[in-house]
Amino acid sequence: MPVTVTRTTITTTSSSSTTVGSARALTQPLGLLRLLQLVSTCVAFSLVASVGAWTGPMGNWAMFTWCFCFAVTLIILIVELGGFQARFPLSWRNFPITFACYAALFCLSSSIIYPTTYVQFLPHGRSRDHAIAATTFSCVACLAYATEVAWTRARPGEITGYMATVPGLLKVFETFVACIIFAFISEPSLYQQRPALEWCVAVYAICFILAAVTVLLNLGDCTNMLPIPFPTFLSGLALLSVLLYATAIVLWPLYQFDQRYNSQPRRSMDPSCSRSYVQPNEVCNWDRRLAVSILTGINLLAYVSDLVYSTRLVFVKV
Repeated sequence: MPVTVTRTTITTTSSSSTTVGSARALTQPLGLLRLLQLVSTCVAFSLVASVGAWTGPMGNWAMFTWCFCFAVTLIILIVELGGFQARFPLSWRNFPITFACYAALFCLSSSIIYPTTYVQFLPHGRSRDHAIAATTFSCVACLAYATEVAWTRARPGEITGYMATVPGLLKVFETFVACIIFAFISEPSLYQQRPALEWCVAVYAICFILAAVTVLLNLGDCTNMLPIPFPTFLSGLALLSVLLYATAIVLWPLYQFDQRYNSQPRRSMDPSCSRSYVQPNEVCNWDRRLAVSILTGINLLAYVSDLVYSTRLVFVKV
């Protein structure tokens, strides 16, 4: 049996925003919104692909984001139009909003990273114009996906899937932030041979894995396979993550910016941040350390909110 979640208020039945297995699904507000997502992501990657303005890691990430979001949105529309929800291998109660949340974050990152690390260094001309237009459509896609999340998230008293609740959406956010952290610490010299910093990396990895497992369990409707009750698992996970991140928020800045631990408290003290070393689309080590410190604080706040909101959920079997 799938597990559904409701806030501790009046319980009501949930209602669908689209017509199952009917072309009228596209004329509903949610269907029109998904068409906007489909068109904006398609235009974004088509504009960039037509002039080849997507070389390098940042361009590759933006192109992947738009193509991935387009493909999954198309699958969701096909499933809605054909009424194949019952045959879909993942929980349809949880999958669309989980994807919409990830897509909003993906498009947001591309809308920021692509123009700041790639587009601004393109020479004026057709390629730059196409790249700017693609960025605009990426912003439109981001707003469309964020709107879907706002429309379909759980309301007080509504019976819904876990991923539509605030803690469920926070799990998506936590895993996304962790992935950004992993990108910034991809340079092993930032933490190797320093036990305190290696512990921080272990914290990021452990918390990411646990949050990702929670998302996968809900997408696969496998929460009843846990050896302990799912609410207990969620509470323990949130508490453990808060405690682990509390250690990382202290240790990472301390060992990265305190001179007592042979670190550079100022950016000017880091040789890798010299203009002669830094390429236009690269991030120097000091900036990486600062970014990880900020993201650690952000994720700690997310886990604290997750822990608080999890106590307000009531689990029912349907």
